[in-house]
Amino acid sequence: MDYMLLLLAVGAVVILLRIFQKVRALRDSREEDYDTRFVERLRRSGMDPFKPMDVDFFLAMPSVEAAERVSARLVEDLFTPDVRSVDGPKDLPISLHARKSMQVNEVGIRAAATRLRELAKAEGGRYDGWAPGSDAMGTLRSASQKPRSPSRGDHH
Repeated sequence: MDYMLLLLAVGAVVILLRIFQKVRALRDSREEDYDTRFVERLRRSGMDPFKPMDVDFFLAMPSVEAAERVSARLVEDLFTPDVRSVDGPKDLPISLHARKSMQVNEVGIRAAATRLRELAKAEGGRYDGWAPGSDAMGTLRSASQKPRSPSRGDHH
């Protein structure tokens, strides 16, 4: 009887671990889907995928000291970091913005995101994502404001 309970307990632990792994994989795939969609949107707007552009990455950190340690590592990786105090969650009140000039493609973005996620986690922080720099945002805005052809009722 004791062996049967032990076997059931081990089975339950294995099932819970598999559920945890699946949920985590689903969360990671959503982040990757976002990266892929955003890169594709930039390309459709006219971004040259072979021309390096500024990309802004964002991290939330628990203290200025932790942010400075991560910043030092980012400088080694050719990022330009900027640390600021923000009105946000009490547990992560410091914003670390890191800019890097790079070719924007799914592989490069995911590699940078993975590196930043690891650095933030090691210091008790959180990776908050990325956005194209101001040069790319101008490209996106101009692409979304293309002139529309007049409709039939607009002819004068």
